[in-house]
Amino acid sequence: MNKTWLIISAVSGFFSVAIGAFGAHGLKEKLIKNALAAQLDKNHYIDIFNTGVKYQMFHTVALMIVSYLMYTYSEKNYQWAGICFLAGIIVFSGSLYALSVTGIKVLGAITPIGGLCFLAGWIILVLKNV
Repeated sequence: MNKTWLIISAVSGFFSVAIGAFGAHGLKEKLIKNALAAQLDKNHYIDIFNTGVKYQMFHTVALMIVSYLMYTYSEKNYQWAGICFLAGIIVFSGSLYALSVTGIKVLGAITPIGGLCFLAGWIILVLKNV
């Protein structure tokens, strides 16, 4: 497998688990407090945080697939899919983490950009294999 993308996916997987555990144990009360202060359902920010963790892990697996495809087919064009997935993790999941911890709602406006990065990565994989 392409070592760079394999390392990136392993680091992302590590952080996905670590961030998820920290959110579930260390941040739970803060996320509930933020939601109640904003007069939202108490689980509102917990759900947002968990969505970030879930999408980070899904796309960590996608990064591993990109690593495998680059190794198997020796094509650098798969790298663009990896770049899109990594950008999506940073922007999509990162903005959801920041939104849930800070309660700053404008951060939610950034999240769709990360979603578009995820979509672009999947489209690149489709186009490379048609």
